[in-house]
Amino acid sequence: MSAFLEEMAAGSRARVHAARTARSLTGLESAARHAPAPPTLRLDASGFDLIAELKLRSPAAGELKPAGEDVAARVSSYARAGAAAVSVLTEPSRFDGSLVHLGAAAQALRPLAVPAMRKDFLVDPYQVFEARVAGAGGVLVILRLLPKQETAALIECAGTLGLFVLLEAFDARDIALMHEFVEAHRGANALLAGVNCRDLATLEVLPQRLLELAPLLPATVPRVAESGVTSAADARAVAAAGYSLALVGSALMRGNDPQGLAAALLAAGRAARVGR
Repeated sequence: MSAFLEEMAAGSRARVHAARTARSLTGLESAARHAPAPPTLRLDASGFDLIAELKLRSPAAGELKPAGEDVAARVSSYARAGAAAVSVLTEPSRFDGSLVHLGAAAQALRPLAVPAMRKDFLVDPYQVFEARVAGAGGVLVILRLLPKQETAALIECAGTLGLFVLLEAFDARDIALMHEFVEAHRGANALLAGVNCRDLATLEVLPQRLLELAPLLPATVPRVAESGVTSAADARAVAAAGYSLALVGSALMRGNDPQGLAAALLAAGRAARVGR
């Protein structure tokens, strides 16, 4: 595992330990199971959708938006543009994220029938329950972050709570493990198969990896291009390569018209899918 992922995993475990001292797993689980059901992830018949992201900081690019960003206004603009879901960073040390952001996003998105997804370096089912209590409809699970059994526990916990899971792969070895989980949860969990094209050593985005790895992904679940989509041309390319969704963060956070950019990415990707 890369030094970056090791750092993120260690920080995540420390946050779980601190959270458990303030709230027991039993109490948190009870709150999660009694929380109102989040909106369901619904994908467009065109075959291409967008997961728009709320990300205040990137380890590679630095600050994208200040801490005072209006979370509700931003995520609502994503939903109005047609985003199928909104990814919310909750990692605090390198991404300036928090569960408060997730809760605010989920509350704003609920009337628009769009689910929020917790994006973090999850290491414990406790964090899946946290996501559900905050109103999330889905979670990200990084396949190389944990041993297989611990990864399975996250996926199973999400399934019992009715959450969709975005399985994140970085290379062919991760994708081989992804196939095992997709097969094991066939007809149960709502799973998405994602490729993050960021190099974990340099944190550089390598968009060509999206195209190289696309043929290896499971064909039975929606495929997600993560990182590297910043323009309509990029959306067309990943849609043509077989991706059903693009997860877009930095480009939307930096731009002056995130709603317009989101709509343009969707239009381009859907046009490419129609032409396949």
